[in-house]
Amino acid sequence: MANNHGNTPAAWTAVSVAMLGFLVGSIALMLSPINMTVFWVGIALGAVALPLFLVMAKLGFHGDPH
Repeated sequence: MANNHGNTPAAWTAVSVAMLGFLVGSIALMLSPINMTVFWVGIALGAVALPLFLVMAKLGFHGDPH
């Protein structure tokens, strides 16, 4: 297990993108009428978060800073 407990640029970026996706999707569902295009954009942002994290981790943004 990492000593950084997820406090890395890769983790913060992935969580931020996922939260943005949930925000966009939930705003789309609150519109009247519901905007399904914006909803699916939010779903896509949420789905991109995990691959983004994996790519950033492979690039070294999830390791120990020492």
